[in-house]
Amino acid sequence: MKTKILFSLAILFFLPLLTYAQQTATELPTYYIPHRIYDTQNKQWIDLETLLANIAQDEVVFLGEQHNDTYGHRMELAVLQGIARRRSNVVLAMEMFERDVQIALDDYRTNKITETEFLSRSRPWANYMEDYRPLVEFAREKGWRVVASNAPQRLSRTVSTQGLSILEKFSPADRALVAAECDCPHDEYWQRFSQVMTAMGASHGNANANPHGVGANNPAVLERIERLYQAQCVKDETMGESIANIIAGKDGAKPFVVHVNGDFHSAFGEGTAARARRRRVRGCCRCPARAPRRRTSRRTASSRPASARRRSASCAPASPRSRGSRR
Repeated sequence: MKTKILFSLAILFFLPLLTYAQQTATELPTYYIPHRIYDTQNKQWIDLETLLANIAQDEVVFLGEQHNDTYGHRMELAVLQGIARRRSNVVLAMEMFERDVQIALDDYRTNKITETEFLSRSRPWANYMEDYRPLVEFAREKGWRVVASNAPQRLSRTVSTQGLSILEKFSPADRALVAAECDCPHDEYWQRFSQVMTAMGASHGNANANPHGVGANNPAVLERIERLYQAQCVKDETMGESIANIIAGKDGAKPFVVHVNGDFHSAFGEGTAARARRRRVRGCCRCPARAPRRRTSRRTASSRPASARRRSASCAPASPRSRGSRR
């Protein structure tokens, strides 16, 4: 009888510990799950610390992402945490925020407004709370500035429907929200963009079914692709200029800029990376590049073994010369 009582007391004593352990296990998915990183220059697998040691020597690193890749967003946070151990003067710049909300970002960073007010003023993306809030909050914790680098969507959308010449008709206030110099060369970046747009049209079967209006090869479709490309270039030019503005005119140690953007904007050192380079920014584009995957819930992901959750990534320099190995 005494043994049974002691056993029952032992269960009651350890039950809270078991409950705590179960809660802790549920929270595990919030931690970073290591990615495999492939160095396309040296053609070898490396770990995150090696990647961090490489990129921390430059002025800029472009983190090219798939916007719906949960594991990729966790890796971005891990990169920020690693950079914080190596550099003190860091600026986080993000495609996900547009230039006209910079004041809201600054006010939130300096605790002048609440998070609720910040969210109401900054037009965050739908997945902000889950995927981008951790980056912003980590930057705030470290005292880093967060820069809204992108052109406002309403302006780039206008370019996509009316062409690049519409920039000349913007009000002075709106024109200042877009890069002063916008160039749209028909280079390899244009070829990749055109191929993607054409494929999107082909997959829908006809131009009218495609929200981008892309379909068969005809003058109207080609003109539509051209305007979409001009809008893409406006975003790239604006983000490239935003990065250059962060670094320009800084005496002594220049800030280290981490720019988070969609992978297409910096893959192969093109897009935003090329625009920043043209403005004499010495960038490093060893971007964690991931194939898009279906988003999984944190609870579902936690039930999978660590080996199954490990993901591959690749890194490449800002120069387009590693193109062959990326394809």
